[in-house]
Amino acid sequence: MNPDLDLGLERIIRAPRAAVWRAWTDPSRLERWWVPAPARCRVERLDPRPGGAFVTRYSDDGAAFVPHMDACFLAAEEHERLVFTNAVDSTWAPVTPEPVAMTATITLADHPDGTAYRIVVRHGDPEARALHEKLGFAEGWGTVAAQLAAFAEGTR
Repeated sequence: MNPDLDLGLERIIRAPRAAVWRAWTDPSRLERWWVPAPARCRVERLDPRPGGAFVTRYSDDGAAFVPHMDACFLAAEEHERLVFTNAVDSTWAPVTPEPVAMTATITLADHPDGTAYRIVVRHGDPEARALHEKLGFAEGWGTVAAQLAAFAEGTR
């Protein structure tokens, strides 16, 4: 990690890597944990392969859904690593997303208690990193990682 550009988090998920991978790559599973509760997520497109789309919508009340993520997968190594960016949208067009452009790398590794889960979110400059941190990266991504853990541990 580059401390000037990157933010990250790690945790142990008490479930096999296959369960965590399915939670990330199955639309019906991703919808269950991808945004901080009580908000809800709707997956519009999820194609976890290089060049595949990652498009979600978000709702505070479960009725009106607004755009959340329009991104593109850069890498997908089954049960090991997913990489996506919102700097390129699902149609492969370069974009300037609000509030910040980023590339996220999710890695999964075996751990005696289940899965070692690691996220590194890379930014193009220190200002973008600082903004993402100020907007609540640790709280937001931390909450979502906890929801993922609870979901994967309960569904295996």
